[in-house]
Amino acid sequence: MSNKSFSRHGSLKKHQCIRSGEQPFCCNVCNKSFSQESYLKTHQRIHSGKRRFCCKVCNKSFSQQGYLKKHRRIHGGKRRFCCEVCNKSFKHHCSLKKHQCIHSGERPFCCEVCGKSFNQQVHLKTHQRIHSGKRPFCCEVCKKSFSQQGHLKTHQRIHSGERPFCCNVCNKSFNDQSNLKKHQGLHSGERPFYCDVCNKSFSDHSNLKKHQGTHSGKRPFFCDMCNKSFSQQGCLKRHQRIHSGDRPFCCDVCNKSFSERGHLKRHVSTHT
Repeated sequence: MSNKSFSRHGSLKKHQCIRSGEQPFCCNVCNKSFSQESYLKTHQRIHSGKRRFCCKVCNKSFSQQGYLKKHRRIHGGKRRFCCEVCNKSFKHHCSLKKHQCIHSGERPFCCEVCGKSFNQQVHLKTHQRIHSGKRPFCCEVCKKSFSQQGHLKTHQRIHSGERPFCCNVCNKSFNDQSNLKKHQGLHSGERPFYCDVCNKSFSDHSNLKKHQGTHSGKRPFFCDMCNKSFSQQGCLKRHQRIHSGDRPFCCDVCNKSFSERGHLKRHVSTHT
């Protein structure tokens, strides 16, 4: 029994919840529960995407004040925690601990469903949403939901038109960094991903994986209208437009629309 005293009855009630383990405040998106309503409100910002704590130096925003405080140390320049293997230094001890797993190869966090292991618990939690089907991050504009907050942020740029990742060769801009990296391979000519069957090379790993489907003969993507199967999901999506009549690629000169981007490009050349 605790003899701690409080000036307000509300503070006593909050304290008693902590002691009892009671968590009466439940998130209506992911069902996570909390002992205090303020903790629930802070948590709900993860789903809403609200990030009201803003860094005055770089304008990066955060959902919690504690995250902002940690971030501010980046601008302070102090990196007290140093890796003994590679001398990389970190602002926070927990960041150093996570980094050290890279050198040790330790992956202590294991998925109970498929056995895949991870070096950080947060990566395991993200992975587990594949099995659970949970998509707790929801776009406020179109209500599309995502399993990862980063995927939501990238998606939101479709609505905002923001393309913050710019190629330093041709100034073409992209809404996420991975697309920029793929694009930069066009300028460098680098194609580091090789098919072990035919030695064809690719500038990014995703294109290699798509290509490898042509050798395996696997066609795991089925049309639910006609049962035709495809080796790539992109091919299935293009095929489904035959059934739906969807023509999402529109000419901004004459407004003629097309079911495939390649058809639009050929058409646009007729105006020039």
